[in-house]
Amino acid sequence: MPIAKLLLVEDDPALSELLQFRFENEGYEVRATPDGDEALILAEEDVPDLVILDWMIEGTSGIEVCRRLRRSQATGHVPIIMLTARENEDDRIRGLETGADDYLTKPFSPRELLARVAAVMRRIRPVLAGQSIEVGDITLDPVAHRVERAGEVIKLGPTEYRLLKFFMESPGRVFSRVQLLDGVWGTESDIEVRTVDVHIRRLRKAIVVKDLADPIRTVRSAGYSIEAV
Repeated sequence: MPIAKLLLVEDDPALSELLQFRFENEGYEVRATPDGDEALILAEEDVPDLVILDWMIEGTSGIEVCRRLRRSQATGHVPIIMLTARENEDDRIRGLETGADDYLTKPFSPRELLARVAAVMRRIRPVLAGQSIEVGDITLDPVAHRVERAGEVIKLGPTEYRLLKFFMESPGRVFSRVQLLDGVWGTESDIEVRTVDVHIRRLRKAIVVKDLADPIRTVRSAGYSIEAV
């Protein structure tokens, strides 16, 4: 199993040093920076498996770093855990809507952060190792590019395959059309947002077999997610 690579973006030197020490002791490879601009460069040079991102940092703000990581084709899939001293509910919602997968409010226990990172890594490790991903009765083999549902091989076009893989890497998470467009097609694409709906329909038609339930959930005014059914 490959070593998980973490990018730690935290401008409190004492906290950054403590977290780097704790994570390296757990076997993670950690790169740390206090600066948002440098974080974006580091993430582009060597895509991390997970980003721990403080909201208030030097240079580009944490919320903007989160937004740019999500909009990049290279890093759009990378889980992000935000650290914030902001306790206002609107701020936390804003962070999640920008693309963060989770957040911790300071002060927090390093042990809790370790536990949250470990939980995320348990979910994405099959992807890192090239192993099959399973959500409910759907299995996706990223090496063979093979998809099965309830033992039946599902034939998908290239775009529908990428869309399904993107969903299955974050089961239960709701993605907006813009997030799906950025994550599956990339920011350089000139595809219109409504095209996402077309491919969602094609994907649904392909994976709803043997009268099985539709695993793709439509969340009104929010987007789509995939659920184990």
